[in-house]
Amino acid sequence: MATATTNAHSQQSDLNGLKGHIPLIGLTGGIGSGKTAVSDLLGQLGAGIVDTDLIAHQITAPNGIAMPAIQKQFGPDYLDASGALNRNKMRTLVFAKPEARKALEAITHPLIRQETIRQANQWAAKGSPYLVFVVPLLVESGSWEGLIDQLVVVDCSVELQISRVMQRSNLPKVEVERILNAQASRKDRLAQADIVIENQGSLAELNTEVNQLHQKILKIKKDQLSSS
Repeated sequence: MATATTNAHSQQSDLNGLKGHIPLIGLTGGIGSGKTAVSDLLGQLGAGIVDTDLIAHQITAPNGIAMPAIQKQFGPDYLDASGALNRNKMRTLVFAKPEARKALEAITHPLIRQETIRQANQWAAKGSPYLVFVVPLLVESGSWEGLIDQLVVVDCSVELQISRVMQRSNLPKVEVERILNAQASRKDRLAQADIVIENQGSLAELNTEVNQLHQKILKIKKDQLSSS
């Protein structure tokens, strides 16, 4: 598995051409914080959205490009009846065995990075005003430092995170807490944030915050244009 430093160098060497020409925004937050809701709203405002979690699901779907290597590495028991990754079974394995997590990441990370780069360049070519990289483990990876112009963290209470994930994914509380404990703490994410989006209230309140964020990013774009 490539180290975080190696990933950072590889990512930057491929995306660095966009740096300074279009705002590059990192969007992260703990599970259940509302990253998708925020990215959906930004997409409606014209942003180019590159969602690495969605890419991860696509490459591990039936006939996904990661599935032959996953089946070879872990065996057919880690595929569901449709031929997709059995995510629950794999989640249990990687929590129990760090070496299994490394083996899975060695398969998926290069493919996710490749598709991230492709989509970013595609959005830029289409004239998107800015790019938003939705990365659940952005803070943990260390591979985006020096590349993104702003780090946006979507935040809410841990209690609300747990409640949302239990409802959305039908997972028991203990399982959600285990996922939370494997992620960066709320405190660590907030300490690295340039901008925090509070997602404790209604969709209307979130929409107001996202519109304000949109205007801030457009100002970054204006500053980039004036300095070029």
